[in-house]
Amino acid sequence: MTVPTGRRERKKAATRQKIADAALRLFLERGYDAVGIRDVAAEADVAVTTLFSHFASKEALVFEQDEDFEQRLTRAVTDRAPHEPLIPALRREIQALVRHCTADSAAPIWRMIDASPALRDYEESMRLRHAESLATAIAADPGLSRTPTASRAIARFVIDAYSLARAAADPKATVDEIFQMIEAAWEVTCPSAHATGRAGS
Repeated sequence: MTVPTGRRERKKAATRQKIADAALRLFLERGYDAVGIRDVAAEADVAVTTLFSHFASKEALVFEQDEDFEQRLTRAVTDRAPHEPLIPALRREIQALVRHCTADSAAPIWRMIDASPALRDYEESMRLRHAESLATAIAADPGLSRTPTASRAIARFVIDAYSLARAAADPKATVDEIFQMIEAAWEVTCPSAHATGRAGS
């Protein structure tokens, strides 16, 4: 998560994390469908209204890193070093995210998600939103010179790379393989690729 700076922000972040930790603990102990919002609020020792001020739905409790994930992807575009090619920057970030989500401690969470239609649907909508945010960041960068359509297509490929790698036997090799294809697609979308030879910019 992004580290909050002010006292109020730190307190808010701590409450949010306490709620998320309580929810995950209950979900893993009892099963996702057997736990209600009131159960989570009681476990976290907060009011139901407080819980909903931090999380819009029960599904969101499982994906509490959602906003951080999205920000990390867009920052891979906006905060990369001057003249650093985009695709290697995105590959580096996806590799880091995949390492995090394939740690042994994450396995029970993903089994729970895979077993729940509601959580799978939520994850799918989340991926689409992340892809749109990433596409917006790519299209807004004047140094990349890609159309909105190209930006959206590349963003979808990047998000799919994360999803496919998470479920693969060799996540790192999967990311590397998919990003070779993404790199090729990126080069094709460069309007000056054939004229200047600077397709990877």
